[in-house]
Amino acid sequence: MNALARAARGWLAATTFAAGALLFGVAANAQGQEPLTDFGTPPAGEIPIIFNDHHVYARPSHLKQGRTLTAIVRRGTILVPLRSMFEQTGASVSYDASTRTVDVSKPGADVKVTVGKAWVVVNGQERPLDVPPEIYEGSVVVPLRVLSEGMGAYVQWVPEKHLVVIRYVETVPEAPPATPAPTPRPTQAPTAAPPPKPTAPPPAPKKVYEHYVAGDYLVSPKVYNELSAGNTGHSSFEVKGAVEFPLFGPTWEVSANWRHYLYPHDSALGVGGCAPGTVGCNTVVSGDPHYQRGICPAPGDPGCVTTVGSSLTAAQSGLGQIYVSAFNAVENDVDTHFGIKVASPRIYLAVGALFRAYNYLGYPTIGGVGFGLEKLPDLDQPFSIYGSAFYYPHVSGKYTYPTSSLLGSLSGLQVTMAYSEWKYELGGAATFGPAFLDFGYQGSHLTAKDNAPASVGISGPYVGLGLHF
Repeated sequence: MNALARAARGWLAATTFAAGALLFGVAANAQGQEPLTDFGTPPAGEIPIIFNDHHVYARPSHLKQGRTLTAIVRRGTILVPLRSMFEQTGASVSYDASTRTVDVSKPGADVKVTVGKAWVVVNGQERPLDVPPEIYEGSVVVPLRVLSEGMGAYVQWVPEKHLVVIRYVETVPEAPPATPAPTPRPTQAPTAAPPPKPTAPPPAPKKVYEHYVAGDYLVSPKVYNELSAGNTGHSSFEVKGAVEFPLFGPTWEVSANWRHYLYPHDSALGVGGCAPGTVGCNTVVSGDPHYQRGICPAPGDPGCVTTVGSSLTAAQSGLGQIYVSAFNAVENDVDTHFGIKVASPRIYLAVGALFRAYNYLGYPTIGGVGFGLEKLPDLDQPFSIYGSAFYYPHVSGKYTYPTSSLLGSLSGLQVTMAYSEWKYELGGAATFGPAFLDFGYQGSHLTAKDNAPASVGISGPYVGLGLHF
């Protein structure tokens, strides 16, 4: 039944088309129109065109001198000569060779195509094409649709005749009716504008966690304590490092710093000849490698050194100083920090633990706990500054007096030796690849407390190299 219906519909369509063509031919002859003219066969590969019942191909001199009016096929799409076809409709055609763009215009219609571009602009609206326009035999040819969409022409491909049929009847647009006077509309409350759609936030920058180590040379640090009245240190250095890491949300840091100081203690006198225990002589036995028998205080002699617990030794023997011969003093200052980030960039509130060891006079290793702020370097930048300031309110250790009958009740006695300490650093880092140049100024200030011989100040510039990873 379906096949029978399709056959019936096909027969009906063919009969209708034939009847229409016959009627059109009769009407044309009745009105005196020129009958269809056969100009011969089109060139190989080209398709004849019938425009308003006239054959237009192969012999362009019969219609427009120098125009190719046959059609061609590209990838299943029929292309027709643009200028010739549009000029038949009364349109003007202009070609811009620099942009290879053709502009076709007439009242009420405007068409733009560009050779090689698969789109057409019809009355300002861009529409896609299956096949781009091209230049054929010196003429721009365009897909057949451009005629129908651009100028309202009727186009049809007759496959059994291998023929393109184009019909175009120019219409004169009617004048628009007079616009009546607008009726005043009641004022309406303004419509609230819809809230703007939220835009997605930009992706957060990737967090960089710093990890670095550095070694610095301490440039001539100045030392002020009971052994030195401002002597200059030498062969001194600093080693430091830090690690940042996230934990439970916040960012944390662990850092460590080791400062090694070496400086001279001076003395003017050699070994003295006074009897132990007499006024003006030392209060300890001569077996100690640093304590010597000599006269204290000797005017201007840097060998006179205030003792640990000087008030105790003065009460015992009347002497608050001892005589110490010249030697190189060594101090090692180590502290570690554990902090939480409180501000950017890389500013931490931290707690610290400090230890200080000596190589002289039997001084004990002292230590304490403190707190402070630390700014780590931003080694992901070409240049950055950093620094730290920590306060240790009580840094102490146990000092044991030498065993000697000369010390009386102080012999072998253990007492607390304590300070409060500020430790600071301010530096800069110039980064180049995984390495950086490190430089700045560092120091410590220790205020004497329980039995400490004297307050201490050590400071100076530094320069060195580091690695970050």
